[in-house]
Parts: sequence; C-alpha cells; structure tokens
Amino acid sequence: MSAVLDTVREAPGAPAPRRRTKGRSGAGDVQRAGWPTCVVLTVVALVSVYPLYWALVGASRSSDQIAQSPPPMTPGGHLWDNLKTAWDQGNLGKALTNSLVVSSCIAIGTVLFCTMAGFAFAKLRFRGNSALFAFTIGTMMVPPQLGIIPLYLLMSKLGFTNHIISVILPTLVTAFGVFFMRQYVLQAVPTELLEAGWVDGASTARIFFSIVLPILRPAMTVLGMLTFLAAWNDFFWPVVTLGSDNPTVQVALANIGVSYFTDYSLVFAGVVAGTLPVIVVFAVLGRQIVGGIMQGSLKG
Repeated sequence: MSAVLDTVREAPGAPAPRRRTKGRSGAGDVQRAGWPTCVVLTVVALVSVYPLYWALVGASRSSDQIAQSPPPMTPGGHLWDNLKTAWDQGNLGKALTNSLVVSSCIAIGTVLFCTMAGFAFAKLRFRGNSALFAFTIGTMMVPPQLGIIPLYLLMSKLGFTNHIISVILPTLVTAFGVFFMRQYVLQAVPTELLEAGWVDGASTARIFFSIVLPILRPAMTVLGMLTFLAAWNDFFWPVVTLGSDNPTVQVALANIGVSYFTDYSLVFAGVVAGTLPVIVVFAVLGRQIVGGIMQGSLKG
C-alpha cells in the first residue's frame, strides 16, 4: 500500500513537486503578452469591476443623489449610515449567517457526494452503471421550477419549512457535479493505480480516501467554489421556503428599502455587505481555483 501511495505523486492529476527556478519568480518560462493583449485585458477587467464600483458609489450616496442626471461617479459620505440602516432593516446579520451556513454545507456535501458518485461511475463496475449515469445526466434537462411544488409539500410534511435545512437538503448532490467529477476521474486517475491498491489488499474505501482524493483536489476545489457561489446567489427556492424572519442574503436584499418607493442607496448598501464574504472566499481560494481550471484545460 505504501508503494501505491508513493506512485500517487507521479499520477497525472497529482500536484507536481516544487522546483527551484532561477530569477525572482521563474518568469523566464512565461511568454510576455503584447500591448494589444494588455489593452484588451485591461478593458475587460475595468468592465468587470465597474458594477461592483457602482454599487459602492450608490451605497455611499443618498437616494436623491443617485437619482441625479448625470449620476455621481465618485463615492460620497453616507456609506456607514446606509450600511447601518440596511443592516437593521434587512436583518442582514442573521441573513449573512444563514447564507454562510447554507452555502458551506451545500458546497461540502456536493463535493463529497459528487466525488464519490463520480468515482463510482468512472472506475467501479456494477450492474446498471450506464443506465444510472444516463438517468443522472437526464435530470439536468428538467427545469428545477417543475419540482418546486412537490418539494415544498415534502419539506412541509417533514416540518422543515422556514428553516435553512429545507434549503440545504435538496441540493447536497447535483447532476452537474457528478458529471464534472466523473469526467475528471476518467482523465486523472489511472486504473492501473487502483488495481495495484486492490492487489496490495486495500479496500475500495481506503483507496478512495488515501489515493483518489489527493489526486482530485484541484477539481474538488473548483466544484466547491462554483457550488458555494451558486448557493450564495440562489434566490428562488429560499424565497419560497424561508420567511423574512429567517432569510438568506438574497431574500433579505429583496426586503431592503421597499416601502412606498424603493430606496436604492439602502439596496446598494445591502449588496455591498452581501458581496464582501464572497470576495473574501474567492481571494482565499482563487489561486487553487485558477490552477484547477488550468489543469483541466491542459488535460482536455
């Protein structure tokens, strides 16, 4: 078994050992981009960042200032007042906590269960493998709105409505996640490596947790991040099953600044407060996510 674990480092999906490079960062192997590429990338970056900047400007202005023509393009001095009002009015403290719990549980569950299912569909032989995988992929063609009423009735009978469990349970496994991990397992995990483990007497569970999981770490990081973002931005199902007393961030934003007219400065303040945790998560996992995507593109 130890010999098999040593060969994991040489597997196609395993992280390569670090090598010392000459110079400050080993940039000699990287081809410099021309100025047209730099200009295009700069324009794309500015266009991508502008909505977030405009949300920050709107959050720091009053509602009357936002309605001016032309609108102000620089931040004002009402940011903290708007954040405090939006925090109290939208119950953002509870909403952020709920969204963090919901998104983290869904991301962890999806990564774990989809990785196990993807490994089983890719490397294990059992009766009905192809039919079950085709059925799983077929569920991706069913609009999720069609299952809202049966799902709500089921959650109501279980007593989970108006509780975050009703948001977590239905999305712990996704067909996209199973398909994504199966394709990565097929490309990254050599069958000979698994056979060597079985010959050494290791069980399938031992091989999965000791050999397969380290190889799949880049794909698991990408899937976890995509799932976390999707769960954080989900609005339709949480607004159906959760009330205003126990909201997620997206449900809370729908209730901020709404009375006889919409106060967009409070809405922008809520957007800024609800976006910051996602930016922090992406900043922490960004390098692994980009590395995983690049590794997948090279394999393709």
